[in-house]
Formats: sequence, C-alpha cells, structure tokens
Amino acid sequence: MKRFLEWIGLKEKLHNKEHKPPLFKEGEVWWCYWGENVGIEINGKNDQFTRPVFILKKYDKYSFLGLPLSTKIKTGTWYVNINFAGLDQTISLSQSRVFDYKRLKEKIGEMNTEEIDKIELVYLDLHSHKKIDPSQSLAKVVGNPKYNVIIDESKNMSSFKV
Repeated sequence: MKRFLEWIGLKEKLHNKEHKPPLFKEGEVWWCYWGENVGIEINGKNDQFTRPVFILKKYDKYSFLGLPLSTKIKTGTWYVNINFAGLDQTISLSQSRVFDYKRLKEKIGEMNTEEIDKIELVYLDLHSHKKIDPSQSLAKVVGNPKYNVIIDESKNMSSFKV
C-alpha cells in the first residue's frame, strides 16, 4: 500500500527546514529522502523514505543529478552493477533525477574512480541517441551527452564530430 500522505508530511518538513547546504560532491553516495513515488518509479524505504543515491553531477551548491542504488542485483542496459562499501549493488540509470540539497540526509562514502568511470560511460551510452565507443576516454566526451559531441584532438578543438 502506498504511503503518499506520510510522504507528503515529511516532504513538507524537508521543504520548510532552513539549514545550510551540506558540502557534497560528484562521486559521493548519500542517504537521500527519495520519497513515495508513482507506478514503476523507485521509492524510498523505511519511515523516512530514504535510499542511497550516487551523485553523478553537481549543478551548484543546491542541486545535483542523483542515481539510486539497490542491493537487488539487476541486469539490462539501464542498470550498472557495482561494488560499493563491500556490497554488490545495482545503480538504476533510468531512475536518474535532479534533487535539491534538502533531500540529503547523510553521507555514506565515496565511490572509487573505476566504478565512477563505469557508471559515467554506461549512463552516457544509455542516454545518448548515438552509441559511445568504450575505447573513448571519458575526458574526450563533452557537452550535452544527447549529441555525443567528441573533440577531435588532432584538430585542436576546431572541429567536432556530432
């Protein structure tokens, strides 16, 4: 049974709470007030509707793009299986969304570089209409991933492949 009214009460408290934004950065995993959602959307767990969230992109000190973690291992092009904090986990790439800092509860830890690179590459591949070549360095992928703009280094950025 969905607990929308309970979530609305907690969401109102989070919205009205006044506090300084915590220092968070890309590559970290935080407990986040995810909420009670509709249909196939992932829900938060327990009485606080929380779930671990990987911070894929920090937009400013107030907002970020987050990806939910689950200990239920899943397969498919919209999932990435990782090991974080000694546990095998799955990140659901199709459930990414923008969050306000007020949803952050507490920091769990930081993802290692290899796992971050894997997540970013699969995320870009899933959300781009063109396929990403895994041999491409992530540092060469720039701009809006939808357009898969790749710098042609031989031309000193004067030419782009789109």
